[in-house]
Amino acid sequence: MLSKGLAAAIAVIALGGAGYAGYSVYSDGKADASTAREAARTIPLTITSSNGAHDFVVEVAKTSAEQERGLMYRTNIPKDGGMIFAPYPPEGGGPREATFWMKNTPSPLDIIFIRADGTIARIAENAVPFSEDKIPSGEPIAAVLELNGGRAAELGVAEDDKVTWPGHGKN
Repeated sequence: MLSKGLAAAIAVIALGGAGYAGYSVYSDGKADASTAREAARTIPLTITSSNGAHDFVVEVAKTSAEQERGLMYRTNIPKDGGMIFAPYPPEGGGPREATFWMKNTPSPLDIIFIRADGTIARIAENAVPFSEDKIPSGEPIAAVLELNGGRAAELGVAEDDKVTWPGHGKN
């Protein structure tokens, strides 16, 4: 009888890896299904600033449930990873002001509020882990990007820089 891990590995090989991006097996043979789900919902995203283009691969949170959870409980955010909340709000209806918080979020984040035209309205840098303080967008926005805390400053990303991702901002 095959272990679950070995069976999963054989299935991936037999299918040529199709549909299994991000699927991993720990040494104890247990599959990490959450890794597979996260990898399946990642997209490329670029922030174009005065000093060039900065490329990321980010998870997509488009449903209310995904946006409510965001990056809560996460400590393993890749250096050039993050999460895009798009569309915001998830039920549609056009841009509106947003308020975020860091409840149950152990990693500091840069919260980048994005206008409908793809430009950055505001960057809340290094939001404090676990804080329940409200972090407002300050104006109507159409998407929100969360990156590792300090990453925006490290790259020189600023307000009015342009954010593009598949299906948005490629005008």
